[in-house]
Amino acid sequence: MRAQFVMSEIGVGLRRNLTMTFAVIISVALSLALFGGSLLMRDQVSAMKGYWYDKVNVTVYLCTKNDALDAAGAAAPAAAGAPASSGTTAVSGRPCSKGAVTPEQKQGIEAELKKMDLVQTVMYESSDEAYKHYKERFGHTALASVVTPDQMPDSFRVKLKNPEKYEVITSAFAGRDGVQSVADQSTELDNLFALLGTLNWAALGIMLVMLIVALLLIVNTVRVSAFSRRRETGIMRLVGASGFYIQVPFIMEAAVAGLIGAVFACGMLGTGQYFVIDHGIGLRDKLQLINFIGWDAVLAKLPLVLVIGLLMPSLAAFVALRKYLKV
Repeated sequence: MRAQFVMSEIGVGLRRNLTMTFAVIISVALSLALFGGSLLMRDQVSAMKGYWYDKVNVTVYLCTKNDALDAAGAAAPAAAGAPASSGTTAVSGRPCSKGAVTPEQKQGIEAELKKMDLVQTVMYESSDEAYKHYKERFGHTALASVVTPDQMPDSFRVKLKNPEKYEVITSAFAGRDGVQSVADQSTELDNLFALLGTLNWAALGIMLVMLIVALLLIVNTVRVSAFSRRRETGIMRLVGASGFYIQVPFIMEAAVAGLIGAVFACGMLGTGQYFVIDHGIGLRDKLQLINFIGWDAVLAKLPLVLVIGLLMPSLAAFVALRKYLKV
């Protein structure tokens, strides 16, 4: 097979169907850019999970005197009109109903936390330390002027080896004597990652629609190209050319258009990383709380985008030729 003949036929086919070829390139570029973007979004979510979940702490807040007074005051109206036997049940069912945490309860909670295999570290924070940290973060607000140290509870900051198993700590210590509540920061993170996952699926859905459009355009382009060159292909059949020899120029046309679209898609992914994340808008510097992915993740996706951009139109053209080009 002469390479010069194949290349000339590819050039002729692309020029004859210039507008449809341009539409194929654009649709392939957009669909592959969305595909690569969805893969990068998945890597970004994974990186954020690893970064933020590693910083998540479970906090066991201990009862204060104010908590005990609030519990007793809330239970008093119900106990006043109830039999003596039922009053104790109502009071004991509330957190901190048995008073502020005692030193023995603190030691027991800390010892039990440190014995758990799930726990990596346990850090105790007194009410004075909590008040100091509160003033550092919210000292400029109006509420900070009315908050006193005795209103801030003692707490244990617990770092877990597997932050996704925070329910174990909650079930073990929630409602325990001396424990006001168990707070876990991963609940908010779960909501954020659920939103990001939804956006990722939405991008995949749009990519699928664009991919279908690109495939339909490729099929129509091949069909028009085969019809416009039906005289040439007829002559080639008469002189004994093989079916593969006749089909190769059409397949290569689609492959070239798809490859050009894939190159544009790679350019869009690289441009987005450079101007949106690293420079230009500079989200990496403006949102330092987010651990953005780097160029290694982007470059790892580009070969896959190029391969799909080359193979997808080729296969679509091959299938279309079996129907519209009888050889």
